Amino acid sequence: MLIDLFSHLRQGQVPVSVRELLDLVGALEQRVASLDVNDFYLLARACMVKDEKYYDRFDRAFGQYFAGLQAQGDITDALIPSHWLESDFLKQLSEEEKAQIEALGGLDKLLDTLKKRLDEQQERHSGGNKWVGTGGTSPFGHSGYNPEGIRIGGQSKHKRAVKVWEKRQFRNLDDSVELGTRNIKVALRKLRKFARTGAADQLDLDDTIRSTARNAGLLDLKMVPERHNAAKVLLFLDVGGSMDPFIRTCEELFSAARSEFKHLEYFYFHNCVYEKVWRDNRRRYDEAIPTLDVLHTYGRDYRVIFVGDAAMSPYELIDRYGSVEHMNEEPGQLWLQRILDTWEKVIWLNPSSERYWDYTHSTQMIRQQLDNHMYPLTLEGIEEGIRYLSR
Repeated sequence: MLIDLFSHLRQGQVPVSVRELLDLVGALEQRVASLDVNDFYLLARACMVKDEKYYDRFDRAFGQYFAGLQAQGDITDALIPSHWLESDFLKQLSEEEKAQIEALGGLDKLLDTLKKRLDEQQERHSGGNKWVGTGGTSPFGHSGYNPEGIRIGGQSKHKRAVKVWEKRQFRNLDDSVELGTRNIKVALRKLRKFARTGAADQLDLDDTIRSTARNAGLLDLKMVPERHNAAKVLLFLDVGGSMDPFIRTCEELFSAARSEFKHLEYFYFHNCVYEKVWRDNRRRYDEAIPTLDVLHTYGRDYRVIFVGDAAMSPYELIDRYGSVEHMNEEPGQLWLQRILDTWEKVIWLNPSSERYWDYTHSTQMIRQQLDNHMYPLTLEGIEEGIRYLSR
């Protein structure tokens, strides 16, 4: 049985050797664990996993072997017919038909045309190609298709709107999430700058021994402040829109960062940093923080980490009024450059798959502006980014 488990762990890409297998056999011979499967699980993990970052792989392999777990598809695949989840209108558009729908040609043209439409339109429209409405191919409205339009209300379906007119409600990232953060913590710990500050409340054993010896054997206790990671980090988190599929991953990163860094300041933004950021998505319109205040508050010894998919309209980076949801006076690239000029070390962690980065113009632009210091939001990517910040 143990040989089969060993082989299963190797197939699950857990780096185990014969030495670890023999350690497990020896522990079982000494009856370190009972016949309970939970006790055996803890013993096997302690003997066969030497790096915390492989705990999740071990859990999957162990569960598949002993509990007969299988990789199952979403239960909705079996219970809900797929056509129930599709929009009838969008299903009628072939790829050739979508390709024939032309963009108006730039943000300024869109804004001018929208003003004319609003002056002329007198009633509700649905399924058309000109007026503000729903379910059509017009560049104005929602629930339809257009390669470059302004979404007014509704929900994003194709991620092609260059501006959105609505008051969005984004969800705060939960810094109490612990599940899945263990490996991220291990990666973040490599950004270390230890210091002892505060009250002296921990026993300094070495100094106590030396002082007691110098004191002719009379006990002389020596205390020191707690040792903590003094690295300073500014964390900028993209929320809403195309980041919604990555909420869980970002929550895990956020939770790990709050745990590992004593000096951590965090701010939210959407798509790109502009003149304001915020700490609470529920009060983003009432309690926004001027980005210039952030630039002037935190010293140059801070390290900056952006988290976002960097997927947006290029107008957001290069044009005045290019923001998808407000009329920004200065383009996003200018604000990013101010951050790069203020802090020496800046990285961008991207949760989207790295193989898609070259297909998004905005991602390439941000990556180039950050001198290629964009890393995938994976354990390997985090470790590579942290190594750069630690130099």
